[in-house]
Amino acid sequence: MFRRLVELIRMYTKSPEAYARSKGVKIGKGCWIQTRKFPSEGYLIEIGDHVRIAPETALFTHGGLWTIRRIYNDKELEIFGKIKIGSFSYIGQRCMILPGVTIGERCIVAAGTVLTKSVPDGCMVAGNPARFIGYTEDLYKKTKNNYNFQCKKMSRSEKRNFLLSMPDSSFKSAPKIKQK
Repeated sequence: MFRRLVELIRMYTKSPEAYARSKGVKIGKGCWIQTRKFPSEGYLIEIGDHVRIAPETALFTHGGLWTIRRIYNDKELEIFGKIKIGSFSYIGQRCMILPGVTIGERCIVAAGTVLTKSVPDGCMVAGNPARFIGYTEDLYKKTKNNYNFQCKKMSRSEKRNFLLSMPDSSFKSAPKIKQK
C-alpha cells in the first residue's frame, strides 16, 4: 500500500517526461511526452528524438498471463517485450502499444490505435487492430499543396479571424463511409 502511494505521488508531482525517466524509459532529445501510462518495466522502452506521445497513451511491456498462470498453476510464467519508438514519430491520444512493438522513424499512429504489430519507417497506421493507411511523405505533400494555411506566426485572435473567414471548401474533410 505504501509503495503504491509513493508511486502515485511521484506520478503526479513530476512532468510526464520526468515520470517516464524515473521509470527507466530512455528518451531522446526534443520529445514531448504527455502520457503517464508507463509500465513498471519502463527500462524496456526506448523513445527516439523529437517524438510526441499524446495524453492517455498506454505502453505495455508484459502480457496478460494472470489467468493462464492460475489455470495451469504456473506461478513462474511471464512474458516481456521491449518497445521502441523511432525519431520524428507521433503517437496520437489514447493509443495502446503492446509488448514487442517497434515503431519506425517518421511514423504517425492515429488516435485510439491499438498496436499489436511493428510499424515500418515512414508509415501511418490507424484502428484496432492497427492497419496501414498511408505514408507520412504522401501526407506531407498533400497537406503542403492543399491545406497549408501558413498561420503559425499569427496571434491567437488573428488566426481565429483568418480561419473563420475561409470558405468551408478550404478545410480538410473526412471521406464519407461507403454504404453497402
